[in-house]
Amino acid sequence: MVKIEGSLDELRALLGRAERSVATASEAVKETKKVAKKTKRKLSEWQRYVKNGANHIKFKRGPKKGRLDLAAMSKAFKRRSKK
Repeated sequence: MVKIEGSLDELRALLGRAERSVATASEAVKETKKVAKKTKRKLSEWQRYVKNGANHIKFKRGPKKGRLDLAAMSKAFKRRSKK
């Protein structure tokens, strides 16, 4: 490392202001974000079913209490889909 000594004004003259470097860095990040945008795809029927809170079936007791019972949800989804 290099040790730099001097008054605050001298250091600012040597190194420049920090605000400028932060602003240029944030501008560069914004430009890259615009380029790396993904296209959204439509959710599958199952994903839409799971997303809906009214369809949630949860374990009522035991070590998994409060978690989603995906097996029971799958059965209900399959029964619902049959016409």
